[in-house]
Amino acid sequence: MLPTRHALVAASLILTGAAGPALAQASLYIPLDDARLPLLEHLIARGDVADPTPMVRPFRLADAVRVLAAADTAPETSSGRLIRELRTGFTEDTARARWQVHARVGADAYTQKRKDLLHQGGEGTANPYADVALRAVFGPAVLATRAALEPRLIGDPDWPNQAQDNLTGRLPEGYLSLQFKYGNVTYGQLERNWGPVGYWAIPISNYSYQRQGLALTLGTEDLRLDAIASDLQSESDSLGQTINRYLIVHRLDARLSRGLRLALWESIIIAGPGRILETPFANPVSPTVIANTFGIQDLKSNVIIGADVHLRLNRRTTLQAQLALDDFLFNTRDQGRDRWALTVTGSGSLGRALGWRALYTQASSLAFRTSIPEENFVDAGIGIGRNFSDMDLLSVSATIPSRWGVLFTPDVTIQRQGEGRITDPYPTKNGNGVLVYPAWFVGTVERTYRLGLGVSGRFFGLDVTGSGGFHHVVNDANRPGVSTDRFVGTVRVIASWQRSGRLE
Repeated sequence: MLPTRHALVAASLILTGAAGPALAQASLYIPLDDARLPLLEHLIARGDVADPTPMVRPFRLADAVRVLAAADTAPETSSGRLIRELRTGFTEDTARARWQVHARVGADAYTQKRKDLLHQGGEGTANPYADVALRAVFGPAVLATRAALEPRLIGDPDWPNQAQDNLTGRLPEGYLSLQFKYGNVTYGQLERNWGPVGYWAIPISNYSYQRQGLALTLGTEDLRLDAIASDLQSESDSLGQTINRYLIVHRLDARLSRGLRLALWESIIIAGPGRILETPFANPVSPTVIANTFGIQDLKSNVIIGADVHLRLNRRTTLQAQLALDDFLFNTRDQGRDRWALTVTGSGSLGRALGWRALYTQASSLAFRTSIPEENFVDAGIGIGRNFSDMDLLSVSATIPSRWGVLFTPDVTIQRQGEGRITDPYPTKNGNGVLVYPAWFVGTVERTYRLGLGVSGRFFGLDVTGSGGFHHVVNDANRPGVSTDRFVGTVRVIASWQRSGRLE
């Protein structure tokens, strides 16, 4: 019998091939590190452009062009000019068989190496950066790979390969996508963020660097099913056994009215000696929490269930919320702790050209970890969605597009971080069988007050992205009474060269 994950690939290819006339012209995905993407997100937040896939990123170039074309009605306004520029920049060749080579070279400068600027990690310096992307489209099929040399990763506490000490590289994207009218099947690697725009999502995000897997999307704008199945790095237990680990995420999204969307999702870790990606979990139309956890058989897994809400109050105001629940104890309140995480955001227009966004997020002290360490929501010790628990954050920002093609994003942010960490051992119960552990904010709470500015866009042919700010930190590193002021920032400047053509 084929391993389950191979069978899933084969079934997906058969499904796609059976689509026949439903096969569509394929389109590349917009990488989440594209310097122009924040400009498009600014237009979406303002309500000038429809969101092609609410709370699911990335989306395809074709989806971006479609919503930009529908909104291209007022070319003389500030937003209208930006819409037209982005529409031109994102438009693909229409040839059914085509290729593209895209080479980029530039530099990174930063005060710390961890990408989360509100959590210190790694020494600051400057390094070169280079990547080369090879992409091709053959009718309904997309092949894309991008290899990067990125010395900045050496010393980043969230980079899995800590043995490298000279030069390091990674694969930001490498995937095969077969696309048809009512969905697509994608195998390989690309960065994803399933949640409100503006922060790392709970079920899966682009915080961690590697995420290979098989992804399936089926449906229409009214009803959409997304599923991902992925290997995780194996671990060893106390007996020296190799623990195989897998991640599965299912998400069902429905448009309930013109302005309201609701999605139900589950994120699952299965782990154990000799475990494979078992069909009851990989089945995208089988709710694991019902069929397995509380249903006919407990197949030993850790499941987070969640809900996403996308509400368009009017043309200029949007609310988004994501709630995740790992454990909520009904009858044994003294024997455990609830585990949860949530994010709530609001966004809209500010005057004729500006935008605004407000965000609040929190994660409980034991979020993303369990009493069975190999079932924690981490891969190589790094969070799959969130990398920090026992915290909350409130941020308010504005988005200001400039005539030079650059978006400026000033922000005011407050973060509170307790001593609980996603990789800490799970606390044990006392002699009376009671878990004595705070549900939120363990020990001394670090408080960070930030006044910052982000920048993103294309300036004189150069891709520029960066963020910097002044941080006032109270109880720095959870040390009582220790306060500090620091500037924290990162910037990347890249020049690019691109060639493309058609294939006979």
